[in-house]
Amino acid sequence: MGIYEELKARGLIAQVTDEERIKDLVNNGKAVFYIGFDPTADSLHVGHFMALCLMKRLQEAGNKPIALIGGGTAMIGDPSGRTDMRQMMTPETIQHNCECFKKQMSRFIDFSDGKALMVNNADWLMDLNYIEVLREVGAHFSVNRMLAAECYKQRMEKGLSFLEFNYMIMQSYDFYALFQKYGCNMQFGGDDQWSNMLGGTELIRRKLGEDAGAMTITLLLNSEGKKMGKTQSGAVWLDPEKTSPFDFYQYWRNVADADVLKCIRMLTFLPLEEIDKMDAWEGAQLNTAKEILAYELTKLVHGGEEAEKAQAAAKALFSQGAAADMPTAELSGEDFTDGSIDILNVLVKSGLVPSRAEARRAVQQGGVTADGEKVTDIKTAYGPEAFEGEGMIVKKGKKNFRKVVMK
Repeated sequence: MGIYEELKARGLIAQVTDEERIKDLVNNGKAVFYIGFDPTADSLHVGHFMALCLMKRLQEAGNKPIALIGGGTAMIGDPSGRTDMRQMMTPETIQHNCECFKKQMSRFIDFSDGKALMVNNADWLMDLNYIEVLREVGAHFSVNRMLAAECYKQRMEKGLSFLEFNYMIMQSYDFYALFQKYGCNMQFGGDDQWSNMLGGTELIRRKLGEDAGAMTITLLLNSEGKKMGKTQSGAVWLDPEKTSPFDFYQYWRNVADADVLKCIRMLTFLPLEEIDKMDAWEGAQLNTAKEILAYELTKLVHGGEEAEKAQAAAKALFSQGAAADMPTAELSGEDFTDGSIDILNVLVKSGLVPSRAEARRAVQQGGVTADGEKVTDIKTAYGPEAFEGEGMIVKKGKKNFRKVVMK
């Protein structure tokens, strides 16, 4: 089985423009491909995870990845999948986020000895002349076709700024620039990028001729990655300072029964033969599958040692007194008012909930315990002594917990 056939078997391919050419390039290690990442935060999250795993798989098969950091397109903002305009970021913030991305990507992609490239589209987009763009690039785009694209249609009722309207042209120009500068012949992206990606292929054909265009391949990555990375309390980040290895493990440990085997197939590097045997698993076996998924992905992102610790801590959740490896939150004297802290603030300070409002709901719904005792009164308060020594184990629901201690 070639790498292209494996990608299909893992459920990673949704659409392609020229399957036979793609299959030949990918299976023979001739693909020079890019995936773009707009630096809208200072960390990648699990929504990017599928793309990073895909890049790793293709590189291991001899293909050359280009990680495109959108330092230029981030100045505009992608309207795809959004109901309103992104908050504008300063160039300094964008640059900081780009540096954070580089560090995280290096865990997945080998950038040594020219095996992969990391480029920033600010290097070419920021120097473009407006009139030149209108004449040399804009002339090749039909406004009617752009408005018919799904990424724009869903925003028309809410309002689409002229700034965002240019995003497709900028992304299309990226492929054109990468094709000329680095011989990039393939692009990957999610469903919502399809129109933008086709725009890039069409721009190359129009600018460089049909012969050159025949060399450009657009391949659409299955959009499951877009559905990942969100919980009720926010994104699940790859940065351990923003999402601890334990919380990352727990996120995958808690996936729905219907999704666990799909995630194992798409995201882990376990052999397909081994995964196929899991297809018949049900009941308690699905919990084992979830543990396999959580361990494998935590190891991939945070390393084997952190994965072992996270797995041990998760098992400790179901064992009395086994709290050594539990994720810990610290309280200081400033967290106490008149010598006490109420349960709502304990939940917020521990990171189990993002706000007092959500903490209130959790208590009122009977989902909070402190050292094994259910907390039903939102006014329940504790003194510093409750968090000294071994600290207090606070749980929200059955699977989310913290050991809360005094500094």
